[in-house]
Amino acid sequence: MAKIASALYIHQKDKKLLYVSILTSPTTGGVTASFGMLGDIIIAEPKAYIAFAGKRVIEQTLGQKVIEDFQVTEHLFGHGLFDLIVPRNLLKGVLSELFQLYGLPRIKK
Repeated sequence: MAKIASALYIHQKDKKLLYVSILTSPTTGGVTASFGMLGDIIIAEPKAYIAFAGKRVIEQTLGQKVIEDFQVTEHLFGHGLFDLIVPRNLLKGVLSELFQLYGLPRIKK
């Protein structure tokens, strides 16, 4: 995870390149803890399961129950973890528009 984070730092800060992270279901563990959440823009698909640790581990660690959908995209979006929720069938168009905003070439159809 440290090497990935370091490489992304060079990619984003030194080379000034855009990094878009697209989270699908499931996105868990080290991916969530590293490159999944380091994007300049973070996109998640609807109803995706996104977590570092599983519900049971979190409940045992906290010593309390957590709500059922607390590791699902829509709940996490409400807490500011993502920039966009985009269904997979619309992803190409959304990425094309984002790239245009950043002055990057269009995605060919």
